[in-house]
Amino acid sequence: MKSIISYRNFTNYLGQSTSIAPLVVFRVAFGFVMLFSTVRYMWMGWVDTQLVDPLLHFSYYGFDWVEPLPRVGMYVVFGIMLISCLGILLGYFYRITSVAFFLCFTYVELIDITYYLNHYYFVSIVAFLMILAPAHRCFSLDIKRNPSLLLTKVPRWTVDIFKFQIAIVYIFAGLAKINYDWLIRALPLSIWLPAKTSVPIIGPIFQYKFTAFLFSWAGMLFDSFIIFALLVKKTRWPAYIAVIIFHTLTGVLFQIGVFPLVMIFAVTIFFSNDFHQKLIDFVTRLFSKSNIMTWRNARNSIMPLKTGNWLAGFLISLCLFQLLFPWRYLAYPGNIFWAEEGYRFAWRVMLMEKAGTATFYVKDGEHGREGSVINHQFLNAHQEKQMAMQPDLILQFAHFLEDYYKSQGMKDPFVRAEAWVTLNARPAQLLVDPTVDLTKMDDTWAPKDWITSYNTD
Repeated sequence: MKSIISYRNFTNYLGQSTSIAPLVVFRVAFGFVMLFSTVRYMWMGWVDTQLVDPLLHFSYYGFDWVEPLPRVGMYVVFGIMLISCLGILLGYFYRITSVAFFLCFTYVELIDITYYLNHYYFVSIVAFLMILAPAHRCFSLDIKRNPSLLLTKVPRWTVDIFKFQIAIVYIFAGLAKINYDWLIRALPLSIWLPAKTSVPIIGPIFQYKFTAFLFSWAGMLFDSFIIFALLVKKTRWPAYIAVIIFHTLTGVLFQIGVFPLVMIFAVTIFFSNDFHQKLIDFVTRLFSKSNIMTWRNARNSIMPLKTGNWLAGFLISLCLFQLLFPWRYLAYPGNIFWAEEGYRFAWRVMLMEKAGTATFYVKDGEHGREGSVINHQFLNAHQEKQMAMQPDLILQFAHFLEDYYKSQGMKDPFVRAEAWVTLNARPAQLLVDPTVDLTKMDDTWAPKDWITSYNTD
């Protein structure tokens, strides 16, 4: 009985009415940042260098069927993404453009795992949620096309689901920082910050050891508690100023793309309905001649609030997945930073300095002759760097080499790897067993016994 009551209370909560204003502002901000990000990606030439030119692409587990299109096809995909970003920003054919953006962005993200970033994962999730949310039902060109779509109230879940997702990112990032290296040894910041002394104004403080400890502890506390500060009215503005300072600083110091911009805009959804309404009203007055929105004439336009069982069940499942999936690393033995089993998709942001070199040896199964592989004949510099320190990518490359040398006439090639990797400035160790024929190993969810144990001594 209690579970039924709780479920009904939950569905009733999801269906409570709230202003559409935060959702609208979030839509515009998301569309703007994604438009900027897409233009930047194309401007930097990454469509060619990251997607088209490489001979080999490392795939996500279960998505090895995802392949890049030829050059023209990839530019068509990015053209669709540009149009979709504009559609989301302006609320023009929103349902179509939001679906198109989600599919195109996620497709590009899945092409090569060596370019994985937490904020790409975050954008894919938000893009999917945008499909479900009626974010175009106010302050949009869709309203100009069809005024009957105009709404001022929507179910609470359409706003709170984005707050929940943002909270997941920060809180799990904070929890991940509660570890020995980050808090007690100030690693990897004590490695990175001394190299940033040339940064204007604040650069000189990075030469001191205490700065790394200060930043490490401040980063953990910020990620762990910023959401709670954003939820409270009295602390919201100071918290948002902290968000701006924190992400601006990380953006200046580290190469993390548009992630700081994404989060600075995204967390505005925590501000009050009145704040967002005033913002929309202000912009509306600037474009009053275009008649994009007649907010004042639609105060009673309310979206049906009943939340069906299928939707409530889906939202519960989605939330549970986001809460539980990052903990999957507990099912694996050993050091998560070393083996990286369960590391991705867990909001672990910039937690380690890891580097290595991997030398592959291929032995002819028929004649027994063995030779080493020149990795850069097959990989670009970024791929080679990432592959050398991630066991599942080492395995993928070994299988690629197996197929390649078979195509060259070699029978039953034996492929092994000597991968020397250093973690947080400790002496390099062998990452994988150098005697194992990696062609006989498969990538699965099970623990990989061919990964060596990490010696913390």
